[in-house]
Amino acid sequence: MAKRFGRTVLSHFLIIILTIQIFVCRTMSQTVRSTAPESEQAPKEDAERQRALEVYHAGKFVEAMPLLEKLAAAHPTNIAIKECWAFSVMAYASSLADAELRRKARVRARGIAMQAQQLGDNSGLLQLVLDLPEDGSEPAFSNKKEVDDAMKSAEADFVRGDLEKAREGYLKVLLIEPKNYEAALFMGDTYFKQHVNGSAGEWFSRAVEIDADRETAYRYWGDALWDMHKSPEAREKYIQAIIADPYGKRSWGGLNQWAQRCKITLNWLRLQDKSEVTQKDDKNIDITIDPGSMKKNDPSSSGWLMYSMNRALWHGEKFKKEFPNETSYRRSMREESESLHLMVTVMTEQKSFEKRKKDLDPAMLQLVQIDQSGFVEPFALLNRADNEIAQDYVTYRAAHRDAIYRYLNEYVVPKAPPQ
Repeated sequence: MAKRFGRTVLSHFLIIILTIQIFVCRTMSQTVRSTAPESEQAPKEDAERQRALEVYHAGKFVEAMPLLEKLAAAHPTNIAIKECWAFSVMAYASSLADAELRRKARVRARGIAMQAQQLGDNSGLLQLVLDLPEDGSEPAFSNKKEVDDAMKSAEADFVRGDLEKAREGYLKVLLIEPKNYEAALFMGDTYFKQHVNGSAGEWFSRAVEIDADRETAYRYWGDALWDMHKSPEAREKYIQAIIADPYGKRSWGGLNQWAQRCKITLNWLRLQDKSEVTQKDDKNIDITIDPGSMKKNDPSSSGWLMYSMNRALWHGEKFKKEFPNETSYRRSMREESESLHLMVTVMTEQKSFEKRKKDLDPAMLQLVQIDQSGFVEPFALLNRADNEIAQDYVTYRAAHRDAIYRYLNEYVVPKAPPQ
C-alpha cells in the first residue's frame, strides 16, 4: 500500500488534503494508543478513541473533527490526537463555502498543529498543516473566477467523500482550462482513493503532459503503480519526480519510501570538502586546504589543490566571462563540475595512482567513477548544490534531461527485485 501523507498544490496554490492511506492509519492508531497511560484507557474512552480513528482513517475528516477535538480536550498532551485533529480542521476548511470561514478554520488548524509541534511532533503530515499561511490566506487556483470556484467546489466534494461529484467538478474545470494541472492531478487522485489505479495513472499521465516539470503527478503515478505491484515502473516515476524538482522534500518522498519497501539503499555520495575558497576583496582570494588531506602518498592531495585553484579562477575574471549578464559572482554548476573534473584528472594521471588508489578515500573513488561515466554535471547539480548552484538546474535540465535521468537510473537508484 502506498504511503502518502498529503496532497500538495505546489508553489502558487493552497495545500489541500487527500486520503490517508491504510499504512499511515495503522501507524497513527498505534501511536495514539501508546501515548496514553493505561490509567486513561477506560472502556468508554477507548471506544470513543477507536471510533474517532476509524472515521478519520476512512477519510471522513469533517465527521472526525469533533470526535478528535473531544479526545484532545481529554488528552491534551497526546501528540497523535493533536495531529489528526489539526489535519481534520484543515480538511474542514476546504469544505466551507464562505471564504472568511475557510480562512479562520485554516488559522485554527495551524494553531493546533503548532501545539502538536511544541509537544515534539515533527512528522511530514503535520508539516502540511504548518505550511499553511499564518493568516490563513488562500491563493486562487486560477485567475478565472469560474475555474477557481469550480475547483474549490470540487475540493469540498472530495473532502466530504463524494468522489463522483468531485470528478464532475474537475471535468468542468478541464473543459474551461484543458491545461489545468491540478484538475487532472486531482481527478487521478479520486481514482487512486478508490484503488482504480489504471484510471488514476491515465489522469496522472495527463497532468505530466500538461507540465512535465512538476513533480507531484509523477510521484502519485508511482504510488498507483506500486499498488498494482509494478515496482520497476513505480521506480521510473519516482526518478522522474526527482528530475522535475530535485530540491523539494516531497519529491524525494516517493523514491525514499520505494527504497525502504524494497529494502535497498540509494547510492548517494556526500563528498566531504577538504578545501575552502574565500574572496576577501576584488584582488585577494584565500585558499585553505585541510592539512589532513595533504598526505604524501594520498593521490587526493594534489586533487584538492587543483580543485581549489580552479575555483579561485572562477572568483576572478572567469565568472564574468562565462556569465556576462550576471552582476556579481556566484558559485555555478560549471565552476563546480569543471573543478571536480580537474581534481579527478590530476589524481588519475599520476603514475602511481593505480597502486595507491587502494588507500584512497572510498568517496573519492566513487567520484572518479562518476566523472569517468560522464555524470559530473548531474552530480554537481544534485549532490553538491547550494542555493547558487541550484540556479543552473532548470537551464541544464532543458538541454540535458537524459543525462540527469541516466545518472539517477544508472548510479543513484539500484534496481530492486520484483514485488
